[in-house]
Amino acid sequence: MSKNLQGKIALVTGATRGIGKGIAVGLGEAGATVYITGRTLEPTNDDSLSGSLQETETAVVEAGGICVSVQVDHSDDEQIRQLFERIEREQNGQLDILVNNVYAGVEAIRKSFGKSFWESEPSFWDAANNVGLRSHYVASIYAARMMTKRKKGIIFTISSWGGMSYIFSVPYGVGKSACDRLAADMAKELKDYHVTSLAIYPGIVGTEQITSFAKEQSLENGNSSSFGDGYNWETPLFTGRAIAHLASDDNIIKYTGKIQVVAEVAKRYGFVDQNGNRPVSLRSLRFILPRVIPFLRNYAWLIPDLTIPWLVIFFSMISSRF
Repeated sequence: MSKNLQGKIALVTGATRGIGKGIAVGLGEAGATVYITGRTLEPTNDDSLSGSLQETETAVVEAGGICVSVQVDHSDDEQIRQLFERIEREQNGQLDILVNNVYAGVEAIRKSFGKSFWESEPSFWDAANNVGLRSHYVASIYAARMMTKRKKGIIFTISSWGGMSYIFSVPYGVGKSACDRLAADMAKELKDYHVTSLAIYPGIVGTEQITSFAKEQSLENGNSSSFGDGYNWETPLFTGRAIAHLASDDNIIKYTGKIQVVAEVAKRYGFVDQNGNRPVSLRSLRFILPRVIPFLRNYAWLIPDLTIPWLVIFFSMISSRF
């Protein structure tokens, strides 16, 4: 894409791998200066699923952006405060984009998968929502203080379809639903300052950890599900390109407080994923029908890419709960 974000300052939390890395690279493609955070600075050989800030920084620079790595543990409020103090000092108070992405609950979700909430320890709640929901709130405080002074800026909060319907576990779903509410309620207070707040829904993203998790479930269950077989999967860069295009929209404030689905953003702005294709929204008939009738996957291109209205999805989910 063109360098629409040249001169813009962005911060992506939790960018050593996965969606965070893809977002950082997507912003780099658009020419932004991208601050990235994570706990691991240098590459290690201990874990094939691990990433590092240095690896992401290299990828951002190769994509055409400027990158600044900052080692941060987002469970420590003081480290978060110092991060924003550094950006404010180095960029003369400018911060155009915050992407609340950092999340430390994947391993806890993996360990508790298949268990009811009462079979897990109470600490599972904190593992799922401390470095995630709570750290998003803390980062948003400091970002808003900078953005409202300049009366411009965008706060993106990475959420999930788990905010709409049960996925993985109780703490996960409650946390993602709260992320949606966080984005919506912040939008109410920020709008008068021309600062936008959005919740972002990626689809099924083939991150390192999700791919490994899907393989584990396939081996344990002896088959592959619609979740685990790669059908309509997105790459992390797809979310990055969605955020870059949204951030380049001069009238982005019209979406403030609303959920933005990555695949629907791609359709709106006309961009594709890393491999050249364009996955569809999880509320598109082109995704839903082949998921219910796998035979139709070979003919998915014949199915209209029509999205089901949010109101219909909401009431169908409510009725399925009672």
